[in-house]
Amino acid sequence: MDQDNAILAVDIGGTKTLVALVSESGIVAEATVPTRREDGPDAWLAAVADAASPWRGQFRSVGLAVTGFVRSGLWSAMNPATLGIPADYPLIAKVEELFGVPAVAFNDAQAASWGEHVLGAGRGQDMVFLTISTGIGGGIVLNGRLLEGLAGHFGLTAEGDENVFLEDRVSGRWMAAEARRLGHEVEAREVFAAAATGEAWAVEIVEGSAHRVARLCRNIQLVLDPPQIVIGGGIGLADGFIDRVRSLVAPPGQVAPVSLCRAELGVHAGILGVADLARAKSPHAGG
Repeated sequence: MDQDNAILAVDIGGTKTLVALVSESGIVAEATVPTRREDGPDAWLAAVADAASPWRGQFRSVGLAVTGFVRSGLWSAMNPATLGIPADYPLIAKVEELFGVPAVAFNDAQAASWGEHVLGAGRGQDMVFLTISTGIGGGIVLNGRLLEGLAGHFGLTAEGDENVFLEDRVSGRWMAAEARRLGHEVEAREVFAAAATGEAWAVEIVEGSAHRVARLCRNIQLVLDPPQIVIGGGIGLADGFIDRVRSLVAPPGQVAPVSLCRAELGVHAGILGVADLARAKSPHAGG
């Protein structure tokens, strides 16, 4: 391993945090720690430092993929229901103080989109990435550049005429709530299983989610005209979901609908993406 180019990559999610040592050739070692919501960001970072302690001195910078919004090194929640992050938490300053090396931070779905662009389904091409799971995240790569800030927060766009987020009518969380409303105490995975056997209530839920994702894909095509939309996440990659979405995407006029592809990197997309971004932004890049 070329230690001069190794990155400590961290993906802080709503329930768990993935910590990995990533070289230019791939993941060298990794560990997973729980993200205890009640502990707060100082404790989450301390847990990361403990998990990464065997790799001290083996990485030149830290790359963080985090839920929420990052700008100028400050971290804030977009949906506090995911993680209760205090407004403008000084993420980069804290991490650089903790590890003594430079750090960069990106929204987790943006980092995953870059991972898919560099190493996955969108390799080398412009693309939009959608991750559909307990919520909806996204990322946009245009002209070979990842758009940062708020770009790609598709799940927080309005749904219909109501003051409702799109992800609250699409995600796994919505599927489970809708099933309960219909008298079925099941999670999203079981909704898909019931839909596969033709149970009408479950088919209706899955079709409703897929229809809204299809409408989102059409809107993305009209606004950005990407060569492809890459779809990942537990709901996005569930059996038959992308096929349902494809069948429901209405063509924009005489133009063929945008190509929809399955994501390839799974849970490692954010880790691999943010490691590459950190490597490119490091003051020692190329050294």
